[in-house]
Amino acid sequence: MDRPMQDDQTSVADLRRVVQRFVAERQWERFHTPKNLSMSLSVEVAELMEHFQWRTPEESAAIAQDPELLTEVAHEMADVACYLLALSASLGVDLSSAIERKMVLNRKKYPADQCLGQWAPPKA
Repeated sequence: MDRPMQDDQTSVADLRRVVQRFVAERQWERFHTPKNLSMSLSVEVAELMEHFQWRTPEESAAIAQDPELLTEVAHEMADVACYLLALSASLGVDLSSAIERKMVLNRKKYPADQCLGQWAPPKA
């Protein structure tokens, strides 16, 4: 990598290429089936959740102020993102398009005027 990657300067395609290059350098493509990747994604999400298990909401937010814990959480988040990117490549899913389409559905399901400050619209 020529420059450090930053969210505001890195595309999803850039990230996919980084993950694909890593996998190719190790000749792991044959292991990267949708089944294996989705299971690995689940494992990594569980490892991320462990950092927050049993903490109060305030304690979990305080992780942002602890550089050592924050680094551990960031590593787990990166693992989750890498497996998601690998899964999207394996299945040929354009994540940006999928997210955009999902947000259209979410806007219909959770209208802003009915969900302000609530997790779901009131039941009719």
